[in-house]
Amino acid sequence: MTLEQLNRRRFFAKTAALGAGAALAVPVGADSAKTRKVKIAAPNAKKLGWELAVQLYTFRDRSFYEALDVLAGMGVRHVEPVFFLPLSKEQPDLKTSESLLPAQRREMKARLDDYGMKMPNYYAPVDGNVANFTKIFDFATEMGVKTIVAEPPAEVFDELEELCDKYKLNLAIHNHPRSPDSKYWSPDKVLAVCEGRGKRIGACPDTGHYVRSGLDPIECIRKLKGRVITMHVKDVIESGKPEARDVPLGTGKARYTEVLNEVYSQKFRGVMTIEYEHLSPQLAEDVGKCVKFVEEFATSLKSK
Repeated sequence: MTLEQLNRRRFFAKTAALGAGAALAVPVGADSAKTRKVKIAAPNAKKLGWELAVQLYTFRDRSFYEALDVLAGMGVRHVEPVFFLPLSKEQPDLKTSESLLPAQRREMKARLDDYGMKMPNYYAPVDGNVANFTKIFDFATEMGVKTIVAEPPAEVFDELEELCDKYKLNLAIHNHPRSPDSKYWSPDKVLAVCEGRGKRIGACPDTGHYVRSGLDPIECIRKLKGRVITMHVKDVIESGKPEARDVPLGTGKARYTEVLNEVYSQKFRGVMTIEYEHLSPQLAEDVGKCVKFVEEFATSLKSK
């Protein structure tokens, strides 16, 4: 995610959730969470040890609370918030980050608990400002986070590894498409900063961004074997084009059945976060198709 991407025209598709590819399990709306928990949409994926989540940049045209309503209806129990998006429609200046006051954090966590949802990952602003790191790790711990996803500069990894060990949290390095500003666009660059580090430091490979960079996502994941902590699950329509649009899993250039076969062969167990960057009136339907693809793959393995 970049500032340029944040400035894209937003689409306000209020009825998009009705077209979700996954089964609607609960009525949307904040009050419904208090009466009915989310029924999981991908039980066979869960049996493989894969917890499906959605990166909330996907629903950047709405607030955290509005996105929860949509995801609850789709049967998604896990979310990965991003630090620059709003908590609520009523107070758009409040961001889902360590900037929240204690009472606001408790409200955010309570809304997740109402649905029986969790926040295992947090996409955090881990930059060169070491003084802010403790605030980030404190917030992550309060919210029940297991993995901080970020793109830190190489010179701060000593401090980060010390905090990871202290807080018992993971740090997963995310990749963006190849550009002069992208520090970790190739797996080699991720492995370089992981070298000599403990197992709490690893990768969050974004398969769609590998394709945008003209890389083979299967080969990239193979290179990262033993360092994959979590994933951004994404497919795109063209290879080698940073601006290539997202498409439902299995319909783009990432060869997603092969991607999942490679992940399965590595015995990966953890959070697979669906991120879909193409805003449209069919957004929830497209995300639902991504959930369905992973679940159908898991089901096919079970039947063998």
